[in-house]
Amino acid sequence: MSDLKTFPKGGVHPSDHKLSSQKKTLILPLPKVAKIPLSQHLGAPAVAVVKKGDQVKVGTLLAKSGGFISANIHSSVSGTVAMISEATDTSGYLKEMVVINVEGDEWEVNIDRSTDLKLEIVNTREEIIEIVKNAGIVGLGGATFPTHVKLMVPPGKKAQVLIINGVECEPYLTSDHRVMLERADEMLVGIKIIMKALNVEKAVIGIESNKPDAIEHLASKTKDYPGISVQPLKVMYPQGGEKQLIKAITGREVPNKGGLPIDVGVVVQNVGTALAVYEAVQKHKPLIERVITITGKSVKNPGNYLVRIGTPVIDLIEASGGLPEDSGKIISGGPMMGKALTSTEVPIVKGTSGILIMTDKEAKRIPQSNCIRCGKCVSVCPLGLEPYLLYQLSIKRKFDRLENEDVMNCCECGSCQFTCPASLPLLDYMRLGKLEVGKLIRSRKNN
Repeated sequence: MSDLKTFPKGGVHPSDHKLSSQKKTLILPLPKVAKIPLSQHLGAPAVAVVKKGDQVKVGTLLAKSGGFISANIHSSVSGTVAMISEATDTSGYLKEMVVINVEGDEWEVNIDRSTDLKLEIVNTREEIIEIVKNAGIVGLGGATFPTHVKLMVPPGKKAQVLIINGVECEPYLTSDHRVMLERADEMLVGIKIIMKALNVEKAVIGIESNKPDAIEHLASKTKDYPGISVQPLKVMYPQGGEKQLIKAITGREVPNKGGLPIDVGVVVQNVGTALAVYEAVQKHKPLIERVITITGKSVKNPGNYLVRIGTPVIDLIEASGGLPEDSGKIISGGPMMGKALTSTEVPIVKGTSGILIMTDKEAKRIPQSNCIRCGKCVSVCPLGLEPYLLYQLSIKRKFDRLENEDVMNCCECGSCQFTCPASLPLLDYMRLGKLEVGKLIRSRKNN
C-alpha cells in the first residue's frame, strides 16, 4: 500500500489485538431496565423533561440540552419511567439518570425504520444543524463533543476540508471498522450532509493500513461520491487524535495553546458520527444506539453489537459468553485511554466505543521504580510535552506551574506511560493534574 501518511512527532506501536475485526455486528437484545444518564457529552448536563410514571417510546425526548455546549437525551427503549436518580456511569462519577422499565419496543411514529438508502439531501445548512442538535448527536470517537456545535463555524473562520476519522488506533476496538464495512453508503451520505452543513467541497476519510478491507471497500464506494476520498495511513498510535490526524492528512498544524481544528480550516468527525448524522437527517432518528465492541483475550466470543443507550454492561458481557474466570479488570474503551469500571451494572452511553475485559495477569501493574530521566516519555509524546516533569509537578501539587507547562494540552493518549521503563503511572497523574488545573481556570473565570 503506497503513499501511507502519518504524523511526524512521537507516537508508539502497541499490539493491535483486533480480535473482533471480522465479526459482523449483531443486535443486542433489549435490556429489562435502561438507565439513561443526562450527561453523556462534554458540556452542561441535559435537563429532564419527563417524570416518574411517564410513558415513553423509543425516540422520546427525555432531557433538553442544558446550555450552548450540551446535547439532548432521548429514550432508547419504550416503557415507564421508574425514577430519576443518581447512579455511577462508565466515567466512575455519579450522574443523574432516567431509569426506564422496558415494556415492548414501540418507536415514535416519525422515525423511518426502513433500510432503504435515502440519497437526496433536501435540507438546508441551517436545517441540518438544527436536526443534528435536536437528535442529540455527539462525537462517537470518544470525545462526545456536541456535533451541532462543530458544524457552527465561528465568524471569521472558514472550513476548507472535512476529515472523517476511521483510524480506530486504540488496540482491541473494532466498532468503527465494522461501521465502515457494513454501513458504508449511509456513512457516506452522512459525510455529504456534514459537507453541506460546513459548506466544504472536500472530505477525506483517514484509515490505518491495518484495515485493508475497509480501505478497499470505501475507495470503491467513494467513486460514486464526488469530493470524498480515502487516505490510507501508517499504523501509529495515537493517530486518531484530532491534531495528529490533521497533521497526517493535511500537513497543517493546529496551534498547541488553545488551538482548534477550525483555526487551520479543518473539521474532524468520526465515522460513527457520520452514520448518526445520516440517520438523524434522512430517517428522523435521534442518537439512541451505537455499535460497541466487546473483547478481551479470554472472552469466549469477542464481537461487535448494536446496543441501545442505557443498556447495562453486564448484558453485553453475557452476550459474549459471560465474564471469564481469569478476569482482572473491565475497561470502558481500550487499554490505552480507557477507564476501569467499578460495576458491570453501569449503563452503556453515547461515548462507549468498547468494553475490554483484561485478564488478571494483564491487569496487574508492573512495580514502579525510579525515573532515570531517560527521556522516552518525551520522545513519544505527540504534543511535545515533558511527561516526567508534569508527573512530578502533579505529585507535588504545583498546579500553577503545571498550567504553565501546558498540561492542559495533554490528550491523555497514554503513550508516555506505555513506554516508561520505570512503569510510572504518568497518565494517572496527568489526568489528576488536568482536573486540578481545570478547577483553577474555572475559578479565575468565575472571579
